Amino acid sequence: MNPFLWLIHTLIWLYIYILIAAAVLSWLIAFNVVNMRNDIVRSIGNILYQLTEPALRPIRAFLPNLGGLDLSPVVLMIGLMFLDQLVFWLYAKIFLGV
Repeated sequence: MNPFLWLIHTLIWLYIYILIAAAVLSWLIAFNVVNMRNDIVRSIGNILYQLTEPALRPIRAFLPNLGGLDLSPVVLMIGLMFLDQLVFWLYAKIFLGV
């Protein structure tokens, strides 16, 4: 496997895992399982927010308001998975002639 493809694939999936962690943490905070007054939880929440919000904000502006349901992480994950497959397909098409 090409090392550049490996790096792109790894970075895309790392960001998907960060999106999942941010969504799970938001559910845990919403259902009072964890408390934002805890310093560790607050720092992890701030880091996840700063990593995910720049990518989610434009999607939220585009999606209709569904009340308390936020589908922007799902839309972004589907887009990242599509990008991952597109990169591999283009590499195979251009460099391998498949």
